[in-house]
Amino acid sequence: MYKKYIKRIIDIILSLLALIILSPLIIIIGISVRIKIGKPIIFKQKRPGKNEKIFILYKFRTMTEEKDEYGNLLPDEKRLTKFGKFLRSTSLDELPELFNILKGDMSIVGPRPLLVEYLPLYNEKQKHRHDVRPGLTGLAQINGRNSITWNKKFKEDIEYVNNITFMLDAKIVFKTVAKVIKKEGINQDENTTMKKFTGNEKGEKNE
Repeated sequence: MYKKYIKRIIDIILSLLALIILSPLIIIIGISVRIKIGKPIIFKQKRPGKNEKIFILYKFRTMTEEKDEYGNLLPDEKRLTKFGKFLRSTSLDELPELFNILKGDMSIVGPRPLLVEYLPLYNEKQKHRHDVRPGLTGLAQINGRNSITWNKKFKEDIEYVNNITFMLDAKIVFKTVAKVIKKEGINQDENTTMKKFTGNEKGEKNE
């Protein structure tokens, strides 16, 4: 009952309330992004959702569009601004995803929506992360976020998919707030973002 009906109702109510309450903050951040980083204010990217249906993810921009002499974008770490780092470390860059939740692309809790290019790289178990709507936060986010391996991340995702309950969702939300306040698990080692998933290595456990 919760997984099929109540979870979606809660998503609609909470995302709508959050958008109303946080609208002044969202406007201020939007204006700041425009001044400090430039336009467009919103970063849009295609991501796979439930049943691998593609949707457009919304986030505040954190990087510039600086290019090298050949017209290629500079590495992420060179384009990520000081203000962008602040938005990422506080997760404020993800506030526009509330619109994705309201629309039904995402849920408040679920496996994080990853890149479309990863779809053909998942093994049979990992594909089940798309049996549910992706989330603003999830089990992997409270157990290491970007500081854990892909294998561990997918294992947490599948564990969540197989054990969805209201109590688990509530626990994940509260722990996420604590993680954001402490700024834990933002980066993996010295990387600006999580290393790209390139597929499962031979001999790796099918987790």
